[in-house]
Amino acid sequence: MQASVEDISSVKKILHIEIPEQDVTAEVNKAYKELNKTAKIKGFRPGKIPRQVLENRFKKDVNAEITSKFIQDSFAETIKENNFNVVGTPQIEPPELEYKKPYKFDAVIELYPVLNHVDFKGLELKKNLYKATDQEIDIQLKAIQRNQAELVKIEEDRPAQKDDYILIDYEGFKDGEPFEDAQKTENFTMKIGASQISKELDDNITGMKPGDTKEIAVTFPEDYSNKKIAGMTISFQVTLKEIRKEILPEINDEFAKKLGPFADLDALKKEIANNLVQGYEKRTEQELSEQIFSALLEKQDFEVPDIMISAELDGIITDIERSYSYHNISLENMGITRDMLKEKYRDVAVKQVKRHILLNQIVIDEKLELSDNEIEKGIQDMAASFKQPVSEVKEFLKTNSGDLENLKFALLEKKALNLIIENSSIEEVEMEVEMENKDSN
Repeated sequence: MQASVEDISSVKKILHIEIPEQDVTAEVNKAYKELNKTAKIKGFRPGKIPRQVLENRFKKDVNAEITSKFIQDSFAETIKENNFNVVGTPQIEPPELEYKKPYKFDAVIELYPVLNHVDFKGLELKKNLYKATDQEIDIQLKAIQRNQAELVKIEEDRPAQKDDYILIDYEGFKDGEPFEDAQKTENFTMKIGASQISKELDDNITGMKPGDTKEIAVTFPEDYSNKKIAGMTISFQVTLKEIRKEILPEINDEFAKKLGPFADLDALKKEIANNLVQGYEKRTEQELSEQIFSALLEKQDFEVPDIMISAELDGIITDIERSYSYHNISLENMGITRDMLKEKYRDVAVKQVKRHILLNQIVIDEKLELSDNEIEKGIQDMAASFKQPVSEVKEFLKTNSGDLENLKFALLEKKALNLIIENSSIEEVEMEVEMENKDSN
């Protein structure tokens, strides 16, 4: 066997493998010799079947068996000789076997990156500390207040105006025909000025009265969120049914009690503050993590195989689909394809893969392991995050070993990350939160 390696990148190679003619001939002769012992062909005694007859009947199967053996054996030998750590499945298009000729094939492989020892000690990091302010708590309270608002039909005889909530029926038409992606919708509630469908539509509804029907042509921009109608001009048949006003509940103890197990308004404010603190703790962790990986990659950047990026992308997109599904929305309804998301989140996936590889290298270098107590704590945290009993989560992990291994890997990554932080110089900085909307009403 002869093999050469063509470098495409540090993590992608093409193996050019050749089986000599004499080995091909020997293997073919051996295959037909063995076949002659067991083959049954009418008119011939076992072991006395002419080679040409066997070839006419079994050549395709024999060739398939031989090429499979050549590829498996020579590929494994080449990988071992070069000490390659292959990820994923190699890309091989087996050529036809030709007698009295060498057998040649190519295999495209991707490799797990080879890293030097990760120098993670002595990083200089800035830890941003955020506090929940009374102003933020007030904004959260007002947001909850709006969610609890009632929309009440107004009896006043007047046209619709900006900031009104309205109830409409509408249907979209393209070239005079009903348009599937703007199909007939009844009893749709919208706020004029919020541009839920289009600012152009809002502007044209302004001035209509309940009972009015109007045809409104809307041209959607090229970058519209629903790609299926982006750049199109759709004619909407709109009927205004009601104008409604928003009635906000008063923020007091009774308001708090209706929301859940809160004794009074102070208890609700305390819960909001706790949620804000948890959110800021996650933000601090994420910012610290970004600094760590930026610093580590400055010291040692590397390429990553496409197959690992694709796997990471699949995970990201699955999470997006799950989130949309939770809100009864599909990617298709939004005019979004998986390919569009892959393009959008590819850089994110590359960064994530590099983080996994760096942390895994630290786990290996530092010989990090998990104790039974650490695994138990991880399962408890997992149960809490999914709001499921610990016993049920354990039972699930028993029958889904892959998920258990993923949990252990995540726990080891967190342990490696904590080790980096423990060995870093950290400056704590009090931060003020920029308020995007100081008055939500």
